[in-house]
Amino acid sequence: MANVLILGGVGFMGRNLVEYLFENKLAGKIRVADKVLPQTAGLSEKQKEIFEKIDFKQSNLARPATISKVFDDDVSYDYVINLAGETKYSQADEVYTENIYDVTVTTAKEAAKRNVKLYIEVSTGQVYASGSKASDESGKLKPWTGLAKAKLKAEEELAKIDGLKYVIVRPSTVYGPGDLSGVMPRMIAAAVYKQIKEKLEFLWSKDLAFNTVHVRDCSKALWHLCEKGEPGKVYNLSDTGSTDQAKIAKCLEELFGIETGFYGSMKSKVATGIAMKTVTETANDKHLKPWSDLCKAHGITNTPLTPYLDEELLYNNALCIDGTAITKTGFTYDHPEINADLLRESLQYFIDIGFFPKETLAQ
Repeated sequence: MANVLILGGVGFMGRNLVEYLFENKLAGKIRVADKVLPQTAGLSEKQKEIFEKIDFKQSNLARPATISKVFDDDVSYDYVINLAGETKYSQADEVYTENIYDVTVTTAKEAAKRNVKLYIEVSTGQVYASGSKASDESGKLKPWTGLAKAKLKAEEELAKIDGLKYVIVRPSTVYGPGDLSGVMPRMIAAAVYKQIKEKLEFLWSKDLAFNTVHVRDCSKALWHLCEKGEPGKVYNLSDTGSTDQAKIAKCLEELFGIETGFYGSMKSKVATGIAMKTVTETANDKHLKPWSDLCKAHGITNTPLTPYLDEELLYNNALCIDGTAITKTGFTYDHPEINADLLRESLQYFIDIGFFPKETLAQ
């Protein structure tokens, strides 16, 4: 059986990939390298048990001196999957350079030196130009977040590394158990608006694309590409549901029993035309204290969940991704469309570990 090294394997996508590989007995040895310890990462009980049975190596992958130690083992690794890197938005360019670009280039060079069968770089669909037409793998590249700019720069370096056999994966918005920054902030905002008894209104129009892919489909796809991916190619990951703001809003109404609406393009342009920074700060000021009060009222004193909105994600940028090319290699999406039950499962993950107040959900 193949041996797999997962860089950044304690994070959202990483922990789900580890669970998928372990439960389906797909890999010989699984090693996870991450600077975050599993014991402090907010894993589910099942994931905690799994991480005790695999090989974990604490490592800051932004430090080149530690990279060779991550690869050193009594086995050689067939597949290296890079899920490491900065995941927060609105960070300084230097942060993204060190924690995305440098990590990718350094680990990819080591993978080439070790002659791994395949190095998989997990990028983002935000590298494509915003537009109403779904971008396939040949779509125009115009990254619209600082994170995406660093990801694209890192992607471009892979082709320059001698001997590296690699595949690039560009997912749309990833959601599912353990999600912190995909759909989850909108669900937390919904809980806040239920608490303050107000209508939750989104900027821009209801048909603004917000394409999604479930984390379990991502895990399945990453393993599929280990076995079937063509070196040097790019593969998008996005379900066939064409998720937009209206679909997300409908799910939130069902989950929380709240009313939702949309400002529309014209009103949003007026509101954000002077200073998006001010709009963002006003919204965060409105959301953060009620969320803190809500958590305290239900005995939650520590949670990584937040309704904080990043300015970069509030502009009128459509995330519209064509994820069908991978299906021509024999892959199928098990979760073709987002729905309230799948989002409820995401919330239940955090309810079970004491990070989200279950009382906010509609009965």
